[in-house]
Amino acid sequence: MESIFFRRGLVMRLANGFTLIELMVVLAIIGVIMSVVLTGQSTFNKTLILQNTAYDIALTLRNAETYGLGSRAASAISNSGYGVHFGIGTPGFLTLFADIYPAPSLFSCHPTSDASAPDAQPGDCTYTEGQDQKVTEYALGNGITVSDFCAFNGDWSCAHAQDGSLSSLDIVFARPNPDTFIRADGSSYMAACLVVSSLQGGEKYIFVSSSGEIAANASSCP
Repeated sequence: MESIFFRRGLVMRLANGFTLIELMVVLAIIGVIMSVVLTGQSTFNKTLILQNTAYDIALTLRNAETYGLGSRAASAISNSGYGVHFGIGTPGFLTLFADIYPAPSLFSCHPTSDASAPDAQPGDCTYTEGQDQKVTEYALGNGITVSDFCAFNGDWSCAHAQDGSLSSLDIVFARPNPDTFIRADGSSYMAACLVVSSLQGGEKYIFVSSSGEIAANASSCP
């Protein structure tokens, strides 16, 4: 008899539903889970966007390499090299350019004793605004910038880190030389490193060597 009453009481209790305290506990648990999921998703999205931007910059460098080694004509000028320009005053932008200025000469970064020779190349491996041909200017967006760039020639020099002496960096490719021309403030270097940063936090590093290596997942910059 008691078991019958117990079962009836249990059924009635279940029929009455959850108590207010039970509902509050369940909602609190759901809120905590949603907060963890949304925070993790936000962090993942920021990391993914930053990583994709680093790969996009590396791809732009590869495009410059393809144009330069393929001798794509620019402004009716053949044999021009192509490069990517980074400036300390425009951290949210990078410029893909054709290195057509100055005309071929003995003192350019592609020296020739005969400026009229078919293989004579223009350019000084440095972007000169208003003289070189600007192919495309890329805006990085999403609060992402090239927050620093460095160049190596026995020692590292950077725009902000180290001695903070650099104001510009140009990475140029030109046929028939498979090597990369790395120039910073008019001087030649053996390697370069770019720091890609997000305002929401996080950094990615792109390493470029004079042998043509471009790594979008470098471990660090100086």
